Amino acid sequence: MRDVDLSGAGWRKSTRSGAAQGDCVEVAQVQSAVAVRDSKHPVGPVLLFSLSDWQSFLAGTKAGEFDR
Repeated sequence: MRDVDLSGAGWRKSTRSGAAQGDCVEVAQVQSAVAVRDSKHPVGPVLLFSLSDWQSFLAGTKAGEFDR
């Protein structure tokens, strides 16, 4: 995926992530992509997904596709 400017990204994490828990991911919609990062390392690497790939991931999660 092409370079994406993350400087103005509005990062958010799940409301299920309590304040004391540090093992979270944060997501932000930037341009035509969804960025994902580790909340413990906000200046670390970022994964970028197309909107359609992210929507497919969310649909699979809601359908239980990734349940153990």
